[in-house]
Amino acid sequence: MKSYVKLMRPQHWVKNVLIFLPVFFNGSVFKGNVMGKLFLGFLAFSLCASLIYVINDICDVEKDRMHEKKKYRPIASGEVSIPAAVVFAVVLGVCSELFLYLADGMKSGANVCLILYLVLNIAYSSGLKNRPIIDIMILASGFVIRVLFGAQISNVVPSQWLILTIMMFSLYMGLGKRRNEWRKSTELGTETRAVLKYYTYELLNRYMLVSMVLGLVFYAYWCAGITASTLMIWTLPLVIAILMKYEMIIETDSYGDPVDVLLSDKYLIALVLLYVILICLFMYVI
Repeated sequence: MKSYVKLMRPQHWVKNVLIFLPVFFNGSVFKGNVMGKLFLGFLAFSLCASLIYVINDICDVEKDRMHEKKKYRPIASGEVSIPAAVVFAVVLGVCSELFLYLADGMKSGANVCLILYLVLNIAYSSGLKNRPIIDIMILASGFVIRVLFGAQISNVVPSQWLILTIMMFSLYMGLGKRRNEWRKSTELGTETRAVLKYYTYELLNRYMLVSMVLGLVFYAYWCAGITASTLMIWTLPLVIAILMKYEMIIETDSYGDPVDVLLSDKYLIALVLLYVILICLFMYVI
């Protein structure tokens, strides 16, 4: 059982907190039973994401066995057989749809988001991960789809500037992951991803800089003129500090995975928690 839980990668469910952003920044957290619906939606999306991880591990099993960290994953290490993983993936898919039905009765908008996420990531695992630029775009799109999914369940129209902010910061983190994979691949002399041959460290660095700067510009504009609280602009220095600390961490011996980076550093966790506290105060108290 432990192997199947590991296969689901529940630590990565933290990404699905983005589902709550539209209703949170709309000031509608305490209206009706919206949080109950979003929690069920969170479970639906999390199980769908775990389904994608299982599919990806099945497709990448041979390459994972040559990777210094991924070789310990349940399928690559032989703890879970491929036929058993396929059955488990089907179960995850059925449970995901069940939770979505309980969340909003399978309204088309939320289901379209979930299906789009599933299709994009299956296409990614099936070959698009080897296409430069497209691979990064698909990685970033997953974060945007999470926000749109949450908006559909809560019947909230998200700000376009919020969407653009999430998009740019997602690109920044996705590019950081590719950059560090490229560096590790070069250091170890092994090709863990075919797409890495199309990139260089300097190219990915420039892409990261552009994405980070645009993300900060969009976030500043969103805080200054779109959000319900005029005090939100004062969170900008903290967001800059979070990005600086994040950049500092991924410059070390790291593969640059956003969740691994966040959970590995207590100072970064403290900065993120401080940010959450401030926006709660600005949006709902002050």
